[in-house]
Amino acid sequence: MENVLPEQPAEKNVVGYTSAPPPGAGGPVPDAGVPRLRLAGWWRRAGASVIDGLVVGVPAIALLALILGSVGDGFWSVLATVLLWIAVSLLVAILYAPLLMARTNGRTLGRMAFGIRVVRVDGAPMDIKRSLLREVVIKWGLFYVIGALTLWILALVDVLWPLWDEQNRALHDLLARTHVVRD
Repeated sequence: MENVLPEQPAEKNVVGYTSAPPPGAGGPVPDAGVPRLRLAGWWRRAGASVIDGLVVGVPAIALLALILGSVGDGFWSVLATVLLWIAVSLLVAILYAPLLMARTNGRTLGRMAFGIRVVRVDGAPMDIKRSLLREVVIKWGLFYVIGALTLWILALVDVLWPLWDEQNRALHDLLARTHVVRD
């Protein structure tokens, strides 16, 4: 059975019921007219991540090769060039997803290729603030930078978490209050 979620938050329960009342008991018919969102599986998420990594990584490596071909032979000039390249590449890698997600309502090029997108649990569109929170603060800051201090165990747990989560959410999705769904 495919995992689905209501697109909008469920209505408040009728007084006297601890869960949704049965149909005909004075409450709304469950899920009547509420569109469903199909959750993206782990393989789609992983494939999209690989494509996004290639979109950022291949041009970065090509740029490094081009730059190193034109730099002098001095150790300090090569070191300065490589450090500058690392800084620029990291900045592009960090900003690629949030800037694109804010403009395309939760999609990156990899997500577009796999027909998935990131949505907020409250149903609001992905904006720059939520995209930066999810991608830069939580994924890069918490799971990659701090994850490096745990020998990447924290980052690995985050990436694998959707495999056993009931709603296919990674830890960064839980913290950012997002889902990855199929278009």
